[in-house]
Amino acid sequence: MDWTALTYLSYLVVTVPLTVWVARTLSRNGRVFLTDVLGEDGLADAVNTLLVVGFYLLNVGFVLLYLRTGTTVVNLTQMIEVVSLKVGVVMVVLGLLHFCNVYVFNSIRRRARLETLRTPPLPPQRYTPTVGPDAAAYPA
Repeated sequence: MDWTALTYLSYLVVTVPLTVWVARTLSRNGRVFLTDVLGEDGLADAVNTLLVVGFYLLNVGFVLLYLRTGTTVVNLTQMIEVVSLKVGVVMVVLGLLHFCNVYVFNSIRRRARLETLRTPPLPPQRYTPTVGPDAAAYPA
């Protein structure tokens, strides 16, 4: 086996389990956040499952597309450099995707909380007539 094939194998051995671990961690710990955002346990679980599937598809797809090195790896030092660069890029992409998800759901949560603050607790029961110099302009 040559160094390039060993580089590919090392990269996959590191990034695929890393992607699985991140997805499971985000799924387990993000459920509480999704329940708070969406308000229902069933809906939060469904959205959580869909997010995990999308996360796997996107990240494993990125890992596989980013597999190719473009150069021939000739020694162990170069293999470590290539694998560390590729794993670093995958980790940055995972972090950016996580940040985007949290940002979107936090904005949904913030909007929902603002709407509950804008809604009056009870509808108006009656209107009071205007008193003052303009009272004649507005008949009761």
